[in-house]
Amino acid sequence: MPVVSFEHVDVIFGPNPTVAVDMLDQGKNRDDIFAKTENLVAVHDATIDVQEGEICVLMGLSGSGKSSLIRCVNGLNKITRGHLNIRHKDTLIDLATCDWSTLHNLRTERISMVFQQFALMPWRTVRDNVALGLELSGVPKNKRHQIVEEKLALVRLDNWADKFPRELSGGMQQRVGLARALATDADILLMDEPFSALDPLIREHLQDELIQLQKDLKKTIIFVSHDLDEALKLGNLIAIMEGGKIVQIGSPEDIVSNPVNEYVAQFVASMNPLKVLSCASLMRPVETLENDDRKTNSKIIDPKNQTICTLDDQGRLQKVTHSGNDISMISFKEDLDLKTLPKGTIVTADADTPMRAAVEINFVVGLPLPVIDRIGKLIGVVGNKEIFSTILGKTNKKKSMV
Repeated sequence: MPVVSFEHVDVIFGPNPTVAVDMLDQGKNRDDIFAKTENLVAVHDATIDVQEGEICVLMGLSGSGKSSLIRCVNGLNKITRGHLNIRHKDTLIDLATCDWSTLHNLRTERISMVFQQFALMPWRTVRDNVALGLELSGVPKNKRHQIVEEKLALVRLDNWADKFPRELSGGMQQRVGLARALATDADILLMDEPFSALDPLIREHLQDELIQLQKDLKKTIIFVSHDLDEALKLGNLIAIMEGGKIVQIGSPEDIVSNPVNEYVAQFVASMNPLKVLSCASLMRPVETLENDDRKTNSKIIDPKNQTICTLDDQGRLQKVTHSGNDISMISFKEDLDLKTLPKGTIVTADADTPMRAAVEINFVVGLPLPVIDRIGKLIGVVGNKEIFSTILGKTNKKKSMV
């Protein structure tokens, strides 16, 4: 069951949203509606389900509606039509119809937001800025102090607690904003282009910190970005918006591998596939591999017919031979030091192994990667052919759009 569920949400700013809704139903576009009524259709027919612990990234060009949509989640923008359900204490609350008291409770208990421009109060210290939400919620001073110290340590600002915002770098100020949002212990975290004003090095560092924090905190995060690299790095789910509408929703691999239209294709054209794709999208499926005529339950996994995988009756990988000799198998792990592998070793990978790792393994080991599932069944192979086909396919897509 989703934690946040947008159902056909429209957000319209202007003097008479009802007229704009009628025009939308008649098939009029946002430019015609604005020209005739001065109503701006910021979001139209947005439908997304965000699951618990997921990072959903809303992305698109300026004016696409992503910030307008995220601000519905904490009631900063009013929903003109549709429903936005928040799961809270095993009940669903519809932000399109809930009263002020319910919205206030959601803001103080369930939802927190990190803004692009930090929104720090210059007359308050770092500690007091982080404590602001707790003060407004009436948390006792001793408890506030304990929580603030924990969150400052979490974002590595505990030694800066008594400084003022003007004494901090931009990246540090943004971490104060993040600590303030985390201090309320809200399960839903809204982040509206929080890193866009920072220089590239600080931005990348904070992205890495957010990924690390998410592994521990497992928040449900809705993140707005106009940067595809950032979206693909952070997001489990990506929704690309154009002209107020969501034009594609999917995993990073879905977005990069199968753009639904030219607008999305232009976004992904400059994307390095090494950063996104995994063995699941690279591999040649086991069903397409040739059998070795000399043995039963065996698959040839290289073009020269030198590397052969022997399987049991359930398709589980038993051994690998190369040029007629048995070779050692080792499973890929993130901390695997390829340089220390004995000569004549083959590395197996699971479907989620990143393409970057597959390329490095293929280069260092000089053999294809057998791809296996969680019970050891061979499900595919990644070799030079699969890697080059993916890279060249991506290059051809870029050229075709020029």
